[in-house]
Amino acid sequence: MPNFNDTVGATPFGFFDDDPDFIAEADAMVNFVKRKMGDDVLSVELTKKEIWACFEEACCEYSRKIHEMKIQSELSNLLGMPTGSGDHNDSDFGLTNKYPHQTLEFLMRQAAPYATYAGLGGSYDAITGYIKLETGRQDYNIFTELVKKNDAGDEVSVFSELEIKGPMKVLEIFHVEPLAAQHFLLNASNLTNFLATNFNYESYVNSTVFYVLPVFEDLLRRGMLETAFRVRRSNYSYELMGSKLRIYPIPISSHSVGNLFIKVQGPLNPMNANALPEDDTLNGVSGPQNVPYGNIPFSKITQPGRQWIRQYTLALSRELLGLIRSKFQSIPIPNADLSLNGENLVSTAREDKERLLTQLKEFLDTLTNAKQMEQQATMAEMMNKQLKYIPMMKGKSIIIG
Repeated sequence: MPNFNDTVGATPFGFFDDDPDFIAEADAMVNFVKRKMGDDVLSVELTKKEIWACFEEACCEYSRKIHEMKIQSELSNLLGMPTGSGDHNDSDFGLTNKYPHQTLEFLMRQAAPYATYAGLGGSYDAITGYIKLETGRQDYNIFTELVKKNDAGDEVSVFSELEIKGPMKVLEIFHVEPLAAQHFLLNASNLTNFLATNFNYESYVNSTVFYVLPVFEDLLRRGMLETAFRVRRSNYSYELMGSKLRIYPIPISSHSVGNLFIKVQGPLNPMNANALPEDDTLNGVSGPQNVPYGNIPFSKITQPGRQWIRQYTLALSRELLGLIRSKFQSIPIPNADLSLNGENLVSTAREDKERLLTQLKEFLDTLTNAKQMEQQATMAEMMNKQLKYIPMMKGKSIIIG
């Protein structure tokens, strides 16, 4: 019979047909499977192509389990990266057989909405416009009256500048209010005596005493003054309900009218990749379904992995043989019937497959980044305990702990 190299379409998908190690293993795999299933005593009704198909499936299954572990460990670092197809088996494709750098992109993306409201960045564009205040008018509509100047210097509606129509979020209203005077109360005898006694910060220059106050004193006094100004004095203020903006007090003179500037945040559709044209990560990896992992080349798999693949190929071949024999419960022969063991083969094969998959999964679960860090921390702790009991010459070593 022809060997692997001489067979056209030896495997269903051809993922590894150009891999020299896979080719060399394929012919040996036929002998391995048939001998393990007793072909030397009783013929095994499996063709070479059927065994090679099981061999290819075992390699793909091994790659799948490895990549599931990698995705579980690295997904937060892979989100936003360029995507790719999973049909490649080249080690230079995508992230196959590569160790990606750790990043904080996932954390920063999650924090972006909070940064927007804090005025420290974020993913949303903010637009600043203004409303023209009128004498004697108190209520204004933000959606219809908020305008800005375009590049030509013409006034246009801010709402018309938004790419997607929807509710706007008002971030800030620059309503002028009287400046709170900063009162320096350092001359009060009770305060200065307290500071001199408790902080002992003083400097004598030309017979003048200066006291260095802690910063929180200034912050507290500033907050007290601002609160006092709002409560005790007539002040500018506003109320915002939906699209309606109410100004306090009512503008009654030419000094109180003008442009009231407002910063708004327009709605952003996360489905629209053009919303942030400079952010290529919107079209990048979005989940485990498009992480650029391909099949691991057989030549890159070390001996422990190859042995698992051999055992899994054997289990797949046994299951396939059982399905073939299950097509007939018995075969008539002269004066008797020959019973076939198809159901027993299928049952045994599926138990072997489940055992092999469970063993591989349990092993890979110990290799995730979180588990590796936990093991390293445990080793460091145990090493620290052991070093405490090692006798060292006095003055010749660094004592730990």
